[in-house]
Amino acid sequence: MLNEDVFVEKDSHADEKPVKITAFEPIITDSRNAGRVLEENDILYEGDIELGKIGFCKIEAQQGCLTGSFCIPKLLDVQGSRYRILFFITRDKIVLVDDDDFSKRIVNRINRRKTSQYKTKEIFLFNFIAEFINRDLEMLVQFEKKLMELEENVHSGHTEKFQPDIMAIRRDLLVLRGYYDEIMDVGKALEENENRYFSKKHLKYFGTISDRAERLMNKTSHLLEYAGQVNDAYQAKVDARQNSNMQFLTVISTIFFPLTLITGWYGMNFQNMPELERGYPGVILLSVVVVVSCIVVFKIKKII
Repeated sequence: MLNEDVFVEKDSHADEKPVKITAFEPIITDSRNAGRVLEENDILYEGDIELGKIGFCKIEAQQGCLTGSFCIPKLLDVQGSRYRILFFITRDKIVLVDDDDFSKRIVNRINRRKTSQYKTKEIFLFNFIAEFINRDLEMLVQFEKKLMELEENVHSGHTEKFQPDIMAIRRDLLVLRGYYDEIMDVGKALEENENRYFSKKHLKYFGTISDRAERLMNKTSHLLEYAGQVNDAYQAKVDARQNSNMQFLTVISTIFFPLTLITGWYGMNFQNMPELERGYPGVILLSVVVVVSCIVVFKIKKII
């Protein structure tokens, strides 16, 4: 709602009276008092006010107001609980319904960081939405560093916790990509100005929100592709290790296969085999010669 503050616009003519500039302030309430606050501000809402059921960010036009919701992931726990806010926009008011005091903290942060001079509801909405995504690029950079570290661990062979780490990162990035897509849609819906609640000269702020959300979404998509590449490198490393193990087992099996043939042959114990009386040392010598010959051949072929 419009709140008259002590902002004065000076004019070059000393005799003219100073012009009062109004500054916009939102109405913030919780779900218990939301019905009463909406009624007091002549806002008719047809749905139920249940913040716990909010699952995504959206905006839609209703009779007499714009209504929507924000479902904001926490930076330290992307897959965990979220900040959930309902908002109602009329021609001259914005009502925020929030049970976590998150909106109050955002507004206080805006007031500390932004000048309130010439503030309008369009600029407030821009600052409000921009405030809870302004640290997301820094968070995405941290994800990128984690992926680079995982890639280094793959190349160095330290892959003990690779799968749990890469899965957690990919899930976080998937959640964030959907979230930025929703914010981008909200910005575009505000820019369309279906109910004509916003000044045309201020619609550019909502376009800026959409652009920022789109850049964050593109960055997230890039990180998801990078995570896939790191995972592919890990799988290639695992496959190479398995192939090396299989090659080693194949060589061992090939070396000892002739010995299996020899033991099977002499294990038949036919009476007309002269080697049965004094053949034990000869069989041992033959086995050694076969093993050494196989090893020499494999060395020449660079198999081992």
